[in-house]
Amino acid sequence: MASIFTKIIKGEIPSYKVAENDKFYAFLDINPLQKGHTLVVPKQETDYIFDLDDSLLAEMMVFSKKVAQAIKNVIPCDRVGVAVIGLEVPHAHIHLVPINAMKDINFAQPKKEFTKEQFEEIASSIHQSFEQLIQ
Repeated sequence: MASIFTKIIKGEIPSYKVAENDKFYAFLDINPLQKGHTLVVPKQETDYIFDLDDSLLAEMMVFSKKVAQAIKNVIPCDRVGVAVIGLEVPHAHIHLVPINAMKDINFAQPKKEFTKEQFEEIASSIHQSFEQLIQ
């Protein structure tokens, strides 16, 4: 059975896409820790990130780096934190979270809430920044 992320990639479930190429898809987390919290997933459905072959894992990190740069360009933050938990959804993914302090990437804290319009604006801003970076 396809994971929720595979359904998002295929467009069966809506998402706030910020970046995509032939191998990866990045979209806003709908239960974000911070404004701009983004998930990066491989289009290849693999449960555990360290089961990805070495070249795909390396490419995923390079893609994530560009997405993180795009996030930092539009969301005021000191850093973009990176987390790989791997328990929430059986599909490899990386969390990119804009942070100013360690507490900003604490997954036990209450999640932020945004309207559909706010999510769309955030996604569009990050997407535009990403597109400028890859040109």
